[in-house]
Amino acid sequence: MGEFVIKMPDVGEGVAEAELVEWHIKPGDPVREDMILAAVMTDKATVEIPSPVNGTVLWLGAEIGDTVAVKAPLVRIEIAGEGEATAALDEKPVAKKEEKPAGKAETVAPVAKPAQPAKVELKTPAPAANGVHVSPERLEKALASPAVRQRARDSGVDLRQVTGSGPAGRISHDDLDQFLARGAQPAAAPAGLARKTAVDEIKVTGLRRRIAEKMTLSTSRIPHITYVEEVDMTALEDLRTMMNRDRKPDQPKLTILPYLMRALVRAIADLPGVNSTFDDGAGIISRHHAVHIGIATQTPAGLTVPVVRHAEARGIWDCAVELNRLAEAARTGTATRDELTGSTITISSLGALGGIVSTPVINHPEVAIVGVNKLAIRPVWDGTQFVPRKIMNLSSSFDHRVIDGWDAATFVQRLKTLLETPALIFVEA
Repeated sequence: MGEFVIKMPDVGEGVAEAELVEWHIKPGDPVREDMILAAVMTDKATVEIPSPVNGTVLWLGAEIGDTVAVKAPLVRIEIAGEGEATAALDEKPVAKKEEKPAGKAETVAPVAKPAQPAKVELKTPAPAANGVHVSPERLEKALASPAVRQRARDSGVDLRQVTGSGPAGRISHDDLDQFLARGAQPAAAPAGLARKTAVDEIKVTGLRRRIAEKMTLSTSRIPHITYVEEVDMTALEDLRTMMNRDRKPDQPKLTILPYLMRALVRAIADLPGVNSTFDDGAGIISRHHAVHIGIATQTPAGLTVPVVRHAEARGIWDCAVELNRLAEAARTGTATRDELTGSTITISSLGALGGIVSTPVINHPEVAIVGVNKLAIRPVWDGTQFVPRKIMNLSSSFDHRVIDGWDAATFVQRLKTLLETPALIFVEA
């Protein structure tokens, strides 16, 4: 028998290492060509690694949460034949020549695309306790992406009980949705009152570790100043209702965010300093003419910030289309590295959970972030009586090293004027 070594793939230009976030195999497991072996993450993008050969797993070169250098040995697989071969990153596997058993042939294990399914022969399914049939392989390890696994954990669902519709029984978001729709419920808590002494230790890995590092960097290096102002959204909500009522079939339903994005573009034209990034190590402020708006988005795997590029060149409907596209890519874990980097200013919105006031953390190395709080009907005195108005607070944070309090307040007041008089958003500058 021979041995095949799979190395950590080159997952992106300029990326020297990646974090191992999931194993789909263990020593002793049989593998087939194109079967997904592991998932690695870098810059919030998850990439799955397939096997280029058939064989049996001999050795794993890292544990979950480890950072592995590109080209470092990752998996050793026993294969038919003699000698040893190596899977690198950018060539196809080449068979080892028998006349040179002592040498190594450099070959390449391709990086799987996010939508590339594993190819595994299915055995006769075994019935589970609830009547759902589960293959013997999936009784030990269900085939699913990291995003699907996170959703299942959050919902209290054992993926081994879910029937996958993809190749090799791979479980998709739709499969999980259908399982939950049939009435699957999280495991019930034990009845009665009893002392609990267990402690769950959860290793911080993958996207959660990226988020932790980013938040630590932002709060430790940026002196935040947060400015809160209430905005009367009644006129804008009336306009939004009318535009949604008259929209074309191919146009998405408008939320508040596209209007806020256009208002940001107009306000930045008056106060360009807020659309900057600050390299505090070099002492350089880069004031950007392009407005690349990051949209903080909660996904099953955690917080990501997809970027709507060149908002200054997009109208309301174009902003809405791109916003929907990026949100779906972030939710399904298919957003590319370019779609998750390069923002010059960020919007943070929790929708109906937005609360009255928040203190958003700046997305380093930017210098400003605008937080959207929930919209509510409140009584407002109009000079003669109290009238119901739709009021929403904006909670905005600024890097006080770069943005003075006066400029921060002026910027937010400009946003307030544009949102309270939405016709101004559409007036050419």
